[in-house]
Amino acid sequence: MGTGLLLVLHRLPLLRQSTFAARVEPQLRSVRPASGLLLSAPDITPFGPLERILRPLLHDAVRRMARFSPANRALGLRLQQAGGNKSVSDYRAEQVLFAGSGFLAGGAVGALLIGSGRMGLVSVALGTCACAVTGFLLRDYLLTRQIERRNSRILAEFPSLAEMMALAVSAGESAVGALERVSAAAQGELADEFNRVLALTRSGHPLTTALQEFSDRIRLAPLTRFVDGVTVAVDRGTPLADVMRAQAQDVRDGAKRDLMETAGKKEIAMMVPVVFGILPLTVLFAVFPGLALLRLGL
Repeated sequence: MGTGLLLVLHRLPLLRQSTFAARVEPQLRSVRPASGLLLSAPDITPFGPLERILRPLLHDAVRRMARFSPANRALGLRLQQAGGNKSVSDYRAEQVLFAGSGFLAGGAVGALLIGSGRMGLVSVALGTCACAVTGFLLRDYLLTRQIERRNSRILAEFPSLAEMMALAVSAGESAVGALERVSAAAQGELADEFNRVLALTRSGHPLTTALQEFSDRIRLAPLTRFVDGVTVAVDRGTPLADVMRAQAQDVRDGAKRDLMETAGKKEIAMMVPVVFGILPLTVLFAVFPGLALLRLGL
C-alpha cells in the first residue's frame, strides 16, 4: 500500500516533471484526415500488457541509469548495425524485462524444488540470480546474432547491387542516379540502406558525407572499401564503373575464401567422429578374430 501511494504521489501532475516536448505538443499537433481505424496496429510484444504497463517506469529508470553508463555509444552503434529504429532506452528496457523473466522463472522452479525438499534456500537463491543474469545476457546474444545475420544478408546482396550500379554508371547515369535506380529495383537490407543514403542527399548532404555515414553505420570492411573507392572516384573524377566492378569482384573473392575456410573447418570437425568412433571399431573388428584364434590355440 505504501509503494502504491508513493507511485501515485510521484505521478501527480503537480509533482510530475513535464518535458519541453510535452508542453509544446498541443500547439504542434496535426489534424489527421484519415480515420483512426485505418492506422497501423501497435506492435505486439512477447510480454503483452505487462510491458505496456511497466514501459514508463522502465524508461525512467533506464534514462537515469544511462547517465552513468559509458557503453551507451557503443550500444547505439550496435543497434544501428542490427537495423530497425530501436533506441538504447528500449533495448535496456528489454534487457531488464529479460532479466526479470529469468528471475521469475528461476524463482518458480526454485520454489518447487524447495517444496519437494531437493534443494536448500541458498542454492535456490543463487540459481535464481543466475537465471536473471542469463536472461540479461540472452538479450545481448540475440542482438549479436541479429547483427551477424543482417551483415551476412548485406554481403550477399552487395555484389549484385554493385554491378547494377556499375551498369547504370556505364550507361551515363551519375552516382546519385545509379543509387536511385538500384534502390527502386532492388529489395533487401542493402537497398534500404541505399534509400537512407538517398534521403540524406535529398535533404542537402553531399553524396560523400551520406556514404561515409552509411559506412560508419554498417561497419563492414568490404562496404568501407566500396565507400572509400566511390568517394575517391567522385572527388578525383576516376572511372566510377571500374571501381564498382572491382569492389564487387573483391566481395565475391572474399565470399569464396570464406567458403573454403568454412569447408576446411568442417573437414577437420568430420575427423573427430572418424578418429574416435569409426577407427576404434575398425581396429576392434580386425584384431578380435586374431585374439580369438590365439585363445583357441592356447
